Amino acid sequence: MELTKKPSRWENVPAMALLRASDYERMLDLLVEVLETDAPESVWPLMAAHLREAFACDTVIFAELFLPRQSGRAEGWAPENLGDSVRDIVERRMRQRHPLIAYLEANQQRPVTMTQICEHWRHSLWRSEARRDFGTTHQMGLPMPGVPGAIRAVSLGRKGDFTDHELALATRIQPLLLSADKHIRELRRVREERERRSGFPALPHHDLTPRELTVLGLLAEGLTTEAIGRRLAISPHTVNRHLEKVYRKLGTNNRVSTVLLARGTGLVAG
Repeated sequence: MELTKKPSRWENVPAMALLRASDYERMLDLLVEVLETDAPESVWPLMAAHLREAFACDTVIFAELFLPRQSGRAEGWAPENLGDSVRDIVERRMRQRHPLIAYLEANQQRPVTMTQICEHWRHSLWRSEARRDFGTTHQMGLPMPGVPGAIRAVSLGRKGDFTDHELALATRIQPLLLSADKHIRELRRVREERERRSGFPALPHHDLTPRELTVLGLLAEGLTTEAIGRRLAISPHTVNRHLEKVYRKLGTNNRVSTVLLARGTGLVAG
């Protein structure tokens, strides 16, 4: 398939010139959360949640494909984890030669929308299937190079096309995703080595991440959302997102019951 990349009117404008202060706040929040996470299985769900919010998208799919073997792995959220079904979706896209695959095979590394590289995207089988399965009509791909022999990308899907501002934001976020991906691999290596040495698997704290445990501890000290945000240099919105995850993981629905449970189980000081 021949790639047809339409030039953007912002093609020669530095990506950072198109961004807003809120964009940098989002990227800083993501960076801090990823670096403070010591559970590799929680990093991609964390990044997917940030991407859904930053781009107002309905689906986030990460795929790593080894085309000569017609094999690979994938994770997806829409917004909940798609589980094994995402593998079927990605395998089907390989057989159908999705335009993003050709783009990656050509060693292209800039974020791109499918309308930029596929002239007939609006009338394509890929678009109609995405609309049927998820209600999405447009996709953006963020290449994720770094693994020899593999083509890798994050694909975002939503109902409307992506703007030049969002392409600029994707260009700035892409290095963070690549760093986070390396972070995941290193976390797995360290955890496997630790378990090998001890002979026992690591014990989770109700599956709470270090960041969530920190927020929970400050909550137990009586700090407000705004005060927790100031203490951790993150936005109140991010604090509330952490608290929602804490409530879900602990099976609670308010601050009082959460703090009582956390104290009773030793997650925070009594």
